[in-house]
Amino acid sequence: MSDRRTAILEAAATVIARRGVRGLRVEELAAEAGVSKALIYYHFEDRTGLLRRTLAFVNNRAERYTAEQAAAGQPATEAPAAPLRRLEQALLLELQDLPYVRENSTAWGELRASAVFDPELRGELALASVIWAREVADQLGEVRPTAPESALTASAERLTALLEGLSARWLSGILPLTDARTRMREAIGVEVAHLARLD
Repeated sequence: MSDRRTAILEAAATVIARRGVRGLRVEELAAEAGVSKALIYYHFEDRTGLLRRTLAFVNNRAERYTAEQAAAGQPATEAPAAPLRRLEQALLLELQDLPYVRENSTAWGELRASAVFDPELRGELALASVIWAREVADQLGEVRPTAPESALTASAERLTALLEGLSARWLSGILPLTDARTRMREAIGVEVAHLARLD
């Protein structure tokens, strides 16, 4: 991806996090990215194209910082973390008081809310959500390898939905971050115990 296209997507995530999808104005986006309005339309054709690519960018950025932080937290001299620890770490990395995590989570929430009224964006969001839930289901499968696939999928969907809700509550100041992280750990424990009963 070109540097200018990346700059536009980074700026779009920032503006959407700050003003919401409805508040996204091409003039403000161009100023934030340091490019012309014409360049935005050249790269993304229209608003829908820009929103779809921003959703993919936000999703990819979350995958990237989660993987990087997971690798940074695991010294090369140590044995790999236990499956349950890796699962907790992957989910809790979305609940961190870091500017880029806050921005990413806020932009994701705004794009998700906008998808209610935008069928084209809805499909992109559904695909990203299915992929994320599949990744969590795979990690749950490492924790409980004999659990039925359908149960792993259902647990992953509950955990990812809860994480989105906890993130929204934390970001809006309803729930302290420490409480959100505690609730997530508790939910992981509940889901793992549920899967153990199905073995």
